[in-house]
Amino acid sequence: MKKCYLFLWFAVLLLSSHAYTQNIKLKVSDNKRFIITDKDKPFVWVGDTAWELFHKLNREEATEYLTTRAKQGFTVIQAVVLAELDGLRVPNPYGEIPLHDFSPEKPNEKYFEHVDFIVNKAEELGLVIGMLPTWGDKLYSLHPGAGPVVFNRNNAAVFGEFLGKRYENKPIVWILGGDRNVDSFEVLEIWRAMAAGLRKGDKGKHLISFHPRGGASSSYSLHNEDWLDFNMYQSGHAFRYNKVYQYATNDYLLRPTKPFVDGEPAYEDLSIRFWEDTDWQAALAENGIVKDMSYFKKDFFTAHDVRVHAYWDFLSGACGYTYGNNAVWQMFKKGSKPIIACLTDWREALDRPGANDMQHVRKLMEARPVSKIVPDQSLVYGLNGNDSTHIRAAVASDNSFALAYLSVGQSITVVMKKIADKNVVAWWYDPREGTSSKIGEFTNTGLQTFTPPSLGEGNDWVLILDSVTKKYPKP
Repeated sequence: MKKCYLFLWFAVLLLSSHAYTQNIKLKVSDNKRFIITDKDKPFVWVGDTAWELFHKLNREEATEYLTTRAKQGFTVIQAVVLAELDGLRVPNPYGEIPLHDFSPEKPNEKYFEHVDFIVNKAEELGLVIGMLPTWGDKLYSLHPGAGPVVFNRNNAAVFGEFLGKRYENKPIVWILGGDRNVDSFEVLEIWRAMAAGLRKGDKGKHLISFHPRGGASSSYSLHNEDWLDFNMYQSGHAFRYNKVYQYATNDYLLRPTKPFVDGEPAYEDLSIRFWEDTDWQAALAENGIVKDMSYFKKDFFTAHDVRVHAYWDFLSGACGYTYGNNAVWQMFKKGSKPIIACLTDWREALDRPGANDMQHVRKLMEARPVSKIVPDQSLVYGLNGNDSTHIRAAVASDNSFALAYLSVGQSITVVMKKIADKNVVAWWYDPREGTSSKIGEFTNTGLQTFTPPSLGEGNDWVLILDSVTKKYPKP
């Protein structure tokens, strides 16, 4: 009998937890800095770029992908309905294309049944879908893609309303843009029409953002648009130790205040400045995987790179960060032709170190709530470089904790008194393992130098300073 009661108790607990995750509804916080749930709980945007998810994976594969990402602590999956890789002509695994006669007013029900399956599976797993209605090459652009261009103001509104109605009660965030900037006033009117259609269809239940090209933010063209709930920038794939904090600082200072997310930073396993690679196809084995690294002069982005950009983003005021892996965004399968050279196929890439490190980012942003983070570089005493030695710092809005990210394990001298207490507790947090160790308790006056446990490339650390009286748990 005792075993029976225990079983029932666990079942109720599991069902109640499951029911909660199925009803994720997001909104902007009152201070306009963060995204929160409708229960007023902080929401940590830890996303993944799965642009070709609806287009390339069958239901079994999609279930494997989503289940893995949920276990790894991801909260948002960014995927495209009218996909980049010739998504209007090349069918999904079930032989279906999304539109009849290339018309956004004639959606193919069979194609959208597959999208429905994936959205529903994500909901079951407690994930939010960052849904791009279309890749940007289906509108006029200075950077055309496979296309074809099919949208105008009228059919954009119709398509938006169709999607809004269909996914009105699902865990969705709308993301317009699709790797394109707003290149004309006509294009601006089309995006406005699509946003209005989405709002009409979903009765305003979901947030809307915009995914621009690399090196740009939605704020550059759209910050004052009423329909844009939060900004998104694409810090891109050009540099290691990319100064993502510059995008963040720009968006943080804008008025009216809006939250912002780094929606496409450097992808793990992507060749740095990949567009400069020449003759890289000769580097591939018969299965399409890279076999000769000598063709790539600038190396590939690593797990360390994605961690650096993630922590720099969050401590600069971003409310979210979207991870990416080069094999996963394109859902590359062995034996097929990669769009950009891959080190693994999509399935192997799911377990890459950078992907697993994202759960540790989320853990810290929940242990010391992201909704309290205020960027504060005055925590750092002395010169602060703009290279790998750059230190990013933040203090809680109630002065109960402070965070500083040290990308190569460099020492930091801290200006104390930032914490509202006579004494502070200091911790080291390991972004590679998600573990922490107590440094000690310190008087909250003057200057204090902290030296991490290890130094050098790949040895990044987070310094945490807590108010003693606040009694925060071990991070």
